[in-house]
Amino acid sequence: MNALKRTLCLATAIAGIALSACGGGGGNGSGNQGGNSIGWNATPDWIPPPGGTGSSGNSGNSGNPTPPATGDNTVAVRVDTSTGTVNRLFAAVTVCAPGAQAAQGAGQCVTVDRMLVDTGSTGVRIASRAIPTLAPLLLTQAGAVDDPVGSAPIAECMPFASGFTWGSVKRADLTIGSKSASNIPIQLISDGAFSTPDDCIAHGGGDLGAALDAMGVNGILGIDNFTSDSADALTTAIPGNYYYCPSQNRCISTRMQASQEVMNPVAGFARDNNGTIIRLPAVPAAGQATVTGLLVFGIGTQPNNALPANATVVTVDKYGMFTTQYQGRVFNRSAIDSGTMSYAFPDSTIPVSATGLYTPTATLNLTATIDPTNGKSAPLQMPFSVGNAARLMANGYAAFDNIGQYFTSSHNNMFLWGLPFFYGRDVYTVIGNAKVGNQTGPFVAF
Repeated sequence: MNALKRTLCLATAIAGIALSACGGGGGNGSGNQGGNSIGWNATPDWIPPPGGTGSSGNSGNSGNPTPPATGDNTVAVRVDTSTGTVNRLFAAVTVCAPGAQAAQGAGQCVTVDRMLVDTGSTGVRIASRAIPTLAPLLLTQAGAVDDPVGSAPIAECMPFASGFTWGSVKRADLTIGSKSASNIPIQLISDGAFSTPDDCIAHGGGDLGAALDAMGVNGILGIDNFTSDSADALTTAIPGNYYYCPSQNRCISTRMQASQEVMNPVAGFARDNNGTIIRLPAVPAAGQATVTGLLVFGIGTQPNNALPANATVVTVDKYGMFTTQYQGRVFNRSAIDSGTMSYAFPDSTIPVSATGLYTPTATLNLTATIDPTNGKSAPLQMPFSVGNAARLMANGYAAFDNIGQYFTSSHNNMFLWGLPFFYGRDVYTVIGNAKVGNQTGPFVAF
């Protein structure tokens, strides 16, 4: 998913909720992304070659090779059929009332599973229905910049490419694996505390709280390139973003302090806090029933998270974006985004299903050019495949590496390299201006 960092900017896509099709297969049509025409090996060391030990072949079974034993900076992630959707990468998060975990407070901590792992947005957003007894115990965030009293609760309308999340900003302790972030701001989605402002609804696309409910997804774990979720709100009261709410039916747009905005939890860790790595194995051309992998915290901080010397580095701008060129068109709102279930881009020459997923007669082997924002790195020719989503998804599997999705005209300068891009790769997301080797963030690498 890809969240808007500014008014009418890039956003996390939960598009394709009524998913009915999907695709599998790498750039060479075999499902093996270990090598490609660019000349570098995209396969992590722990993924065996096709036909080797641990390979699942084309069976679609969940016989993934076991990721290597590592330190205290990893947590398991998975793609499975538990929600009836495809290409949703999930992790579990433990959320506590501030200070409750250290004090071992009974009933003040809840482990929330099926949190969507999202390199396209910032911060933790939990559906209020997932923590009904804990939600009232979370501290209310107050003190908005434009609040004349300084005590009104703060709420947020977070715009995404396919809609928005609305709800209160709370403070909580979060634990992911063995890593913890204490007393950080999160969003409580659809908590019903305040009426949704008209200028939030005007963003369009609908309230994604209902969409998450329909999918059985309990929230969003936003781990993109930034510490807080709206740089522009630090200086401008943006309609349809942050609000202070003097009453249930009255919320007023406001500027924010960075420390009060919804926060990337990784930036709140004591160590291994400069970024993340998502490690997923490759999947066969026909897809795979389930996939397990790792979310690794920190880059260049432990032996298991070093940035390879030959990694491809894509610098991003202050909104997490770079430029993609595809068939003569320029898409300057592009992102590598684990929260989007497809390669999402407009191409009117490819047939689509009623849900907007591409359904070509035969798998298409396509190429687009990724252009980093620093003006120094050379453009990168990136092959990818788009299969017939309806035909592929008929097998009931959850993981595919060649789903494509048509973006409507309102997003005609967006190209999202979604979860299909992640299979068979280590994808590194560096936070802020962190320095890793001789590279300075924000950047994405693979």
